[in-house]
Amino acid sequence: MVKLTIIGRVSDGLPIAQGPRYVNEENDNMLFYKQQGEFILREISRGVLSPSKMSIRIDHHCFYFLVDNGFCYSTLCESSYPRKLVFQYLQDLQRELEKVEPRTVETITRPYSFIRFDTVIGNIRKQYLDTRTQANLSKLNANRRQELDIITEDLSKIIENKRNSEILEKVLLSSGNESSIWCSPCLEVVALKWTPITIILLVAIVLLWSYIILSEYVVV
Repeated sequence: MVKLTIIGRVSDGLPIAQGPRYVNEENDNMLFYKQQGEFILREISRGVLSPSKMSIRIDHHCFYFLVDNGFCYSTLCESSYPRKLVFQYLQDLQRELEKVEPRTVETITRPYSFIRFDTVIGNIRKQYLDTRTQANLSKLNANRRQELDIITEDLSKIIENKRNSEILEKVLLSSGNESSIWCSPCLEVVALKWTPITIILLVAIVLLWSYIILSEYVVV
């Protein structure tokens, strides 16, 4: 069953549409899955996840993603839902979005504000709720011999890679800050200015100390 759909821009990772919200889906689990879908969209936007088609396992569900022409089409389904039907669904969404004037979606600045496309998503979604309809069985039979080249990953692995990347960035940033302090042009100017003065002061102190010692020796 198609449970959640998110369409977003790849350029900035902004989710622009999600389809109608249903009462029985507005619960903590759906909110969790929605947050994970938005997280994956941001990772795709950052270029961390680059395949044009992929599936990501999460609990007993799967997120499926289709990236094309600057947009990411994603949906959450139960793991048992036929994968070929999933991508037929996402391709239908893609075709409908391509009919929209490009400037309309390019100027969207707020998440999920492309509300008029929610109705389109809802209408297409209804066609894929039941895999046993004649239309869906025909789609499966028509593509029976076609194998989908899909990369599949676990969400936990993606999150772990994200954390490792953040730790590495912090280490490099810390190392860069130290290097910039000690090797900065400003510090070099200060060193060139004060080093001769410091040497002169040290020489003067040594000479004064030697004079005092010699004076005491002569007096004795």
